[in-house]
Amino acid sequence: MPHVPLSRSANLELALYAAGDAVAQVRAGRSLTDALAGLEPAAGLRAAVQDLAYGTLRNLGLLDALLAELLRKPVKPALHALLVCALYQLRARPRTAHTTVDQTVRAVSRLEPAAKGLANAVLRNYLREADALLARCNSDAAHYSYQQWWIDRLRDAWPQRWESVLNAGNLHPPMSLRVNRRRLTAAQYLARLGELGIAGESIGTQAVLLERPLPIESVPGFGAGEVSVQDAGAQLAAPFLDTRPGMRVLDACAAPGGKAGHILELADCALTALDSDPVRIARIRDNLTRLGFDARVVCGDCLSPAAWSDGGQFERILLDAPCTASGVVKRHPDIKWLRRESDIARLASTQGRMLDALWQQLAPGGKLLYATCSVFPQENAQTIASFLARNRTARQLPLAGLDAGQLLPDARHDGFFYALLEKQ
Repeated sequence: MPHVPLSRSANLELALYAAGDAVAQVRAGRSLTDALAGLEPAAGLRAAVQDLAYGTLRNLGLLDALLAELLRKPVKPALHALLVCALYQLRARPRTAHTTVDQTVRAVSRLEPAAKGLANAVLRNYLREADALLARCNSDAAHYSYQQWWIDRLRDAWPQRWESVLNAGNLHPPMSLRVNRRRLTAAQYLARLGELGIAGESIGTQAVLLERPLPIESVPGFGAGEVSVQDAGAQLAAPFLDTRPGMRVLDACAAPGGKAGHILELADCALTALDSDPVRIARIRDNLTRLGFDARVVCGDCLSPAAWSDGGQFERILLDAPCTASGVVKRHPDIKWLRRESDIARLASTQGRMLDALWQQLAPGGKLLYATCSVFPQENAQTIASFLARNRTARQLPLAGLDAGQLLPDARHDGFFYALLEKQ
């Protein structure tokens, strides 16, 4: 999300109050998307609220550590969330420090009037002692702003790259577009952007990386189906699937439909788009309609194929499996704080069961592409190794350009894992 500075006329008090509420909801286990969806801040403040909430969650480990140094005893969760948002604002925009302190005290008065003096003292003490406080916040969790178990897992899994993976997750996400090759080439689209004064670059056959993110309604050609918003790493899935015209293809966890649309851009095939969420099913249909494609869209559980299968097997299956989403935290920083270490084993078990169920739907000689947006091996290489050990009809095929199937996140793309399996 791009940085959105608050203008002098903007009501920082309300923005801090709303952002604090959103962060408190995340700490209570709700996704940031859901927390922000229910907010109705004053006109012109939504972008500022989002900026504060996203920025706070990206830096929450450090902000928590700073606040712990500044408080003599814990405070209520809602007040804690508001104060870490204020600390983020002070660190991100130091020139507005006086205004930030004043408006934070006003926001606290809405929440907990008796704590106004405490809020004022905490923030002014931070401004006086920032360097000394930062020096004392020297834990891994404070330095990298992740839970300690997450850091430890990455250090064990990627001993040469764990720091770069952590740092990549704290960056602002880039905006990548997928050019619909049925309409135009990436080069043609870049030329159009240039004519409009929009800077971008090609990073693959169909991917265009914008220099600056745009509101989706302002992306040239989006409404006409000429481009889609999709991370460059996610754009690897459809080409890896190696779909040919006329094939029966299943996208097993299809919502919101980005990969389904890409599959149809590459080949005229008989696509079934499956998802278990009735609300998200509508998004698949909307995306395919925007692109001008038709497919069989089905609401169902891939673990129970008898409920949705038409009886025929598929020549290609894409399983974009539910996972920790640990590779996309730059877009969803709340994931860093919502996930628990036990989620990895639980999700790996589900992934294995999905593979077993869908393998029965794959025709002999067919290919199944297993995909996650995770950087934890237990959900990725280990899940595939376990599957291969119990399925003698499966063999793993090489994927060009990937180190053992893993694409680690960096400034240009998110993190993904891919494994292409062929049924013998």
